[in-house]
Amino acid sequence: MLRPPLHRLPRPPRRAASRSGSTSGGPVRPVLLSTPIFYANGPPHIGHLYSALLADALHRFRGLRGADPGRLSTGTDEHGLKIQQAAAAAGTTPPELCERVSGLFRQTLTQAAVSFTDFIRTSEPRHQRAVQHFWGALRDGGALYKGAYEGWYCTPEECFLPESQLKECRDAQGRPCKVSLETGHQVHWTKEENYMFRLSTFRDPLRQWLQDNPRAVFPEPFYQRVLRWLDDDLPDLSVSRERSRLQWGIPVPNDPTQTIYVWVDALVNYLSVLGYPEVHGQWWPCAHHVVGKDILKFHAVYWPALLLAAGLAPPERILVHSHWTVRGQKMSKSLGNVVEPSSCFTRYTVDGFRYFLLRQGVPERDCDYYEEKVVKVVNSELADALGGLLNRSTAPSINPSNTFPHFSEVCFPKLSDHSGMKATGRAAAEDYELVAAVAALPLQVAGHFEGFQIYRALECIALCVRQSNGFFQRHKPWKLDRRDPAEQLWLDTIIHVTLECLRIYGMLLQPVVPHAADKLLSRLAVGPDERSLSSLTFLPRYHGEPSPFEGRQLGPDTGVLFLRLDKAPQ
Repeated sequence: MLRPPLHRLPRPPRRAASRSGSTSGGPVRPVLLSTPIFYANGPPHIGHLYSALLADALHRFRGLRGADPGRLSTGTDEHGLKIQQAAAAAGTTPPELCERVSGLFRQTLTQAAVSFTDFIRTSEPRHQRAVQHFWGALRDGGALYKGAYEGWYCTPEECFLPESQLKECRDAQGRPCKVSLETGHQVHWTKEENYMFRLSTFRDPLRQWLQDNPRAVFPEPFYQRVLRWLDDDLPDLSVSRERSRLQWGIPVPNDPTQTIYVWVDALVNYLSVLGYPEVHGQWWPCAHHVVGKDILKFHAVYWPALLLAAGLAPPERILVHSHWTVRGQKMSKSLGNVVEPSSCFTRYTVDGFRYFLLRQGVPERDCDYYEEKVVKVVNSELADALGGLLNRSTAPSINPSNTFPHFSEVCFPKLSDHSGMKATGRAAAEDYELVAAVAALPLQVAGHFEGFQIYRALECIALCVRQSNGFFQRHKPWKLDRRDPAEQLWLDTIIHVTLECLRIYGMLLQPVVPHAADKLLSRLAVGPDERSLSSLTFLPRYHGEPSPFEGRQLGPDTGVLFLRLDKAPQ
């Protein structure tokens, strides 16, 4: 192969971790949060939905904290050999197949209350123009050369795989073949003349980028995985296919014999949504990509290298999550165990299923779906613990005036150190522990969101909800005599503290269960302009401060917060 002279490699910019965060000392720049764009060869499943929900929760949380929420992009990846073949097998054309499948993804994400601001399709003219300009930047920078390429090509993954990532196997007819170690997909030996990207020359710039930005790839195990990849062979990357093999794609500028490789095409979507090449600089590189671990190499090795070659900085953060299995098995059409989101919304409600995936999903390890687990989590934590507490504390028999009652400092006096002093009012030591736990909750939750550990945030909330139920049950307000003024004061205080706890939970759950949180906060008469997390205070009356909610009429009773789900049939 003939290679052009080595071009000068740009040094990756060093960036402070808080550049686009709320703790930055300088001006805060809005962030582009993105999901992967989903391949349009089949309908959405819960793995796609999980990526989108993680990004959506982060986007919503950012807005609730008073910062500019920025943008949330998603969409569909519509080019490549896999789609060309799927369309032929279905007796349709690639544009018709993509139109239908892209519509399914948009419909599913809208149904799931994903608050995307941009839905990009790689078949759109704005994207094709951006890809061709990006290709021109790579070419003009000397990062491309043309040469004969041969290797093992995996059509389902749309990439060449090195021998080290393959294993010997037998196909359905018992013939020997090679398959991908990671996915099990079969590969075929392919030889063709392509354009190549000089990936091998970007090893040191990529290492420098990661060294300067240790949270660029997160969580930590995935950061270490990328570093290990950079220690391995880093062969130059084929970035085009012969047009005779692949017609369904964006042609290489000024070379009608070649089609731009689908992954290069797809990755540029993050620039297309920002108006590349004219106005992307208002946003880039303040981009946070939420991706599955199966596409980590494309996002953390190939994409940053391509950006550097095109004269652009790598994205600020790449947030990585693992996969969902079904009863311990990988989802696959052949096993018939692919879980479609729409059926889950019908079975568990939209908020119920959002809560389950974000509560049980752990980014660092694969998580398992089965119906009994969803029912147990939703019933115990949403229907019983959270919904039951709201129902009990607002019931007419407990709160006949349907108000946010007054708090009594006599019954619940403030203690500077609740662990070392004996309470003089009616409150017990456990009650002070509850107040301290709920007061600390907003910062805990914020820290877990910032650390891409949403499941831990929900774990903390669930623990406090259990403590609040313990508080209510411990003091048995239904047994207090309203005719006794002292008892009435204590009864009102119990309800006031309980409703304050519920208000905090409703506020913090808004990014995860938006419909249920709205229902809860509306029942507590918390107005739309009182739901920001930027000025959230808990139980101000305990600290001698006025409460805007004290004495306020509660909102209308619209029924139970969460209906209990029926147990899964055996």
